[in-house]
Amino acid sequence: MKILNLYACLGGNRYKWGDDHEITAVELDPELARLYQERFPNDKVIITDAHQYLLDHYKEFDFIWSSPPCPTHSRANFWASKSKEGRLKCYPDMKLYQEIIFLENWYEGKYCVENVIGYYEPLIPAKKRGRHLYWTNFALVNDLGDREFKLTQTKNEVQELCKFHKIDLSTYKGDQRKDKIARNLVDYEAGKTILDCAMNVIRKSNVKQLELL
Repeated sequence: MKILNLYACLGGNRYKWGDDHEITAVELDPELARLYQERFPNDKVIITDAHQYLLDHYKEFDFIWSSPPCPTHSRANFWASKSKEGRLKCYPDMKLYQEIIFLENWYEGKYCVENVIGYYEPLIPAKKRGRHLYWTNFALVNDLGDREFKLTQTKNEVQELCKFHKIDLSTYKGDQRKDKIARNLVDYEAGKTILDCAMNVIRKSNVKQLELL
């Protein structure tokens, strides 16, 4: 199966997808793209704007996962902006909803768009699982099996998050904060469960098509 992994970061969602699929990962940060490639050498990694890449290449894939940037939607950022005088206020980034609407109306494969639970009610109904919202065109099981990391349990947060997600940020030389990178990763158990749900739907559809023949 051909999979497109947008805003790939370090591939938190992708860790348990295995190597039987043809996976293309898109990441704008060259340093994160480098670490992703080292982690998943069989994947094709492209350094470019994921939002535009989706528009240009969506027809080439059977399954698309998109995790658009979450800061302008997150409750934590909203609360921080309200509590700190002088902190810059900003509009929510509507690329999230642009992609959901586009995929729902133009894409013929299966998709999953992921984001954090926002400080406002989702403008498009979503499936809430754990601390994430998911927009999909297939059914999700209620329990994704995702593990929970307790941020308050450790003083060495980055080190513990790296251990939890099985990642290595020690050589990262980009501009993003390491704790932010590690916090934003989707748990790999949830990533595997969601892909399994999509594949089950695709398999059933293929069987029905064969029966018609």
